[in-house]
Amino acid sequence: MLDTNMKAQLQSYLQNLKTAVELMVFLDDSDKSAEMASLANDIASLSDKVSVTQSDNSDERKPSMLVRSAATGSEIRFAGLPMGHEFTSLVLALLHSGGHPIKVDDSVAEQVKALEGNYRFETYVSLSCQNCPDVVQALNIMSALNPNITNVMIDGALFPNEVDERKIMAVPSVYLNGELFAQGRISVQEILNKLDTGAARRQAEAISEKAPFDVLVVGGGPAGASAAIYSARKGIRTGIVADRFGGQVMDTVGIENFISVKATEGPKLAASLEEHVRDYDVDIMTQQRASRIVAAEQVGDLIQVELESGATLRSRSLVIATGARWREMNVPGEQEYRGKGVAYCPHCDGPLFKGKKVAVIGGGNSGIEAAIDLAGIVEHVTVLEFDSKLRADEVLQRKARSMGNIDIITEALTTEVLGDGEKVTGLRYTDRATDNSNTIELSGIFVQIGLVPNAEFLKGTLELSPRGEIIIGAQGETSLPGVFAAGDVTTAPYKQIIIAMGGGANAALGAFDYLIRTPEPQQQKAA
Repeated sequence: MLDTNMKAQLQSYLQNLKTAVELMVFLDDSDKSAEMASLANDIASLSDKVSVTQSDNSDERKPSMLVRSAATGSEIRFAGLPMGHEFTSLVLALLHSGGHPIKVDDSVAEQVKALEGNYRFETYVSLSCQNCPDVVQALNIMSALNPNITNVMIDGALFPNEVDERKIMAVPSVYLNGELFAQGRISVQEILNKLDTGAARRQAEAISEKAPFDVLVVGGGPAGASAAIYSARKGIRTGIVADRFGGQVMDTVGIENFISVKATEGPKLAASLEEHVRDYDVDIMTQQRASRIVAAEQVGDLIQVELESGATLRSRSLVIATGARWREMNVPGEQEYRGKGVAYCPHCDGPLFKGKKVAVIGGGNSGIEAAIDLAGIVEHVTVLEFDSKLRADEVLQRKARSMGNIDIITEALTTEVLGDGEKVTGLRYTDRATDNSNTIELSGIFVQIGLVPNAEFLKGTLELSPRGEIIIGAQGETSLPGVFAAGDVTTAPYKQIIIAMGGGANAALGAFDYLIRTPEPQQQKAA
């Protein structure tokens, strides 16, 4: 099942096992079961601390694998082959079940261990989804820490009856004790906040008690990570507050234009960004979103950042790097059927529409790339482009037109998402050339129409462009003294990872220059 290189890498990881790990496989006569048995045996052959048994338990999904810690009794399951993006989830499950230290804050670990009651999680994924492993790994970590918590990764493509029965049309979809718990990326801390209602309040109180920063970076994408590193290297008190590390990079599959790195994937790059930031003395606060900025009373005094959680942070200077998000169609039915046929990530949700008809909204590079990817999975793809011509690169257009199951409609204005109350059944669009209204029957709609800057919380505080971007100068400075900005949230003309990183460095250096030229805050003098 595993090739020579994968075996060599896995064997080196398994040397970190401290206690025995038991693998139990549940199989039927299918080819996938044969592959599962081969995978389990390959793993066991690489370490004397790993054993394999087979069970005929009729209550278990087949094929599936149970990873059990002989020391603690913790259980982690994989229904379907944990390959592709989920292979890392399997490796971590083995390590954590075998006593290898879990990389999670001590306070979070203690909170997980203190949870009372039984929590049976089921996480539906697609193996091409780059967001799913984060959720699987978060729940697996909780399972390894607390034996009362279990999690099973379920490959939705391998168990279509369950997907249809539960009407799952987006991944990751997490069920807790049989009820829908969450959709989309969710971290250990966010899961705890939902299970322990007092956790968010305690976290907000701890954040509010933090001493003022010299530079506070708002945002954890390439621009934010770069700004945090450049600030910390100056030896000044640096903090970074973000919803998550990586930003839009987490939703990017292939990256082939990051100079010096021939090819990588978004989640891998995001993990490297976080690891690099953690090498420095940076106070990292994640699962937090800024809701408001309060300007300093006078130049040089402390600026306040209010968070949605209710916490407030103070800093002598700020670097805003909140990035951008997928643009929505803003038509009737879009929100109602979001996650029920309306999707924004073809790599994540595409496999759920195998053999079905779908539409892609948008004829730019991302839209045509999505259509090409989906065409290999679904029955038929219809591309709807508002303009009179496609905007994608010619090489992509030629590829799309060469495929037999892609239709392209230009001058099409999507006006409504149609559904039966539970899932998407079609869409309605207007032909802009004739003003005729048309209806297409389909099961999925993938929206690929560009980005919106995450700057709404700054309206009335900073000067924004007509497109809602933060207007910046040569050093990343904004209209508010002490506040700098970088990346896709700004008027920087090209939204590229490498440009965002350079912008983050530029803004951090601009902030440092501001600090050395302004007086000490009056609040600190008074203290």
